[in-house]
Amino acid sequence: MLSATIPAHPAAATPLRRRYRLRPRQPLCAPIGTAATRQWMATTRLSVTNALANLSVESAPAAPPKLSFPILVNSCTGKMGKAVAEAAVSAGLQLVPVSFSAMEVPDGKIEVCDREICIHDPSESEKILPSIVKEYPDLIVVDYTVPDAVNANAELYCKLGLPFVMGTTGGNRQLLHKTVLDANIYAVISPQMGKQVVAFLAAMEIMSEQFPGAFSGYKLEVMESHQATKLDISGTAKAVISCFQKLGVSFDMNEVKQVRDPEEQVALVGVPEEHLGGHAFHMYHLTSPDGT
Repeated sequence: MLSATIPAHPAAATPLRRRYRLRPRQPLCAPIGTAATRQWMATTRLSVTNALANLSVESAPAAPPKLSFPILVNSCTGKMGKAVAEAAVSAGLQLVPVSFSAMEVPDGKIEVCDREICIHDPSESEKILPSIVKEYPDLIVVDYTVPDAVNANAELYCKLGLPFVMGTTGGNRQLLHKTVLDANIYAVISPQMGKQVVAFLAAMEIMSEQFPGAFSGYKLEVMESHQATKLDISGTAKAVISCFQKLGVSFDMNEVKQVRDPEEQVALVGVPEEHLGGHAFHMYHLTSPDGT
């Protein structure tokens, strides 16, 4: 009998990237093996050494400027969206003072790090976004909205040629990937934004590819606990279950136990009360065919 409990916290992601208005990159390395090449490398090292020795502090090049580009967080009214907006400001990025959300806020505005963000209804995004793109030509969008909006939002971003990060789970993920590939733009798409959990998912993928059927006949139980505002089944849970299915486990996504009640989360899952408003606790329980 195997069991594991994995606390996951969104923090980072791995990118799905497509070429987007970039020049082809030069090769990072080339074969070296001839005497002429080795002689050239030795001469080059000597030239670099001499150059560094003669370089004075006064003539040293200035440090490169800090990277900054405009970022629109859609939506800033949720916990993740607001956290990303605050992180963007702290990192020195240019936070666009516009966001889209169906949530009503006083005067249609919220403050993020003393910056005023105008909140518009999602139905206005197709009308407003094109003008924002013109004003901020290097714009990148980070999406933390709702599952039902995933595909429509992605289609709009692609239509406008906007690189984006899809932090929202749910929606038709196959269609989402196809939309991005057809548009030939950059996008970051991941069911999880925590780098440790992304690493765990990568390990699961490797295991499922190298040892297909290793858990044939095993029974799987899955329980996932998130804050009450999370509407859909965890994208991370779906990804892990997909790996177990490749490993031979028969499991239906409808069998996932979703825990959203705070009292049950404290008593059954063991979530600390201070994290009830934002957490991710998963349990994957495997039982051998003979029950031992």
